[in-house]
Amino acid sequence: MLQTETKVIDIASVFTRFPAGRFREDGPFSGERFRDDLLIPALEQHDRVTVNLDGTMGYGSSFLEEVFGGLLRKPVYAIQDLNARIELKSKDRSLINEIREYLTASRS
Repeated sequence: MLQTETKVIDIASVFTRFPAGRFREDGPFSGERFRDDLLIPALEQHDRVTVNLDGTMGYGSSFLEEVFGGLLRKPVYAIQDLNARIELKSKDRSLINEIREYLTASRS
């Protein structure tokens, strides 16, 4: 049973200030590691997950696409489910728009 409270994942605090790379073999702070070790377990345990993107030294497109686009390549998740359950927080609106583009592109 999913917990009803929102889980907040602050990437800079609980993962790294220097996210980089797509796959685990690209380094310890890859998109694959964040998605599989933090984001998916949070989605499995909570109704809603807020991902705070602020506080890092930036994001590579490979990291972001692997995290968010990769969620849709997993057979468990549908775009409607993710849109309803994941909230993206950032002072940089273009970062949120970029992630939404990855989610849309990965759908097809």
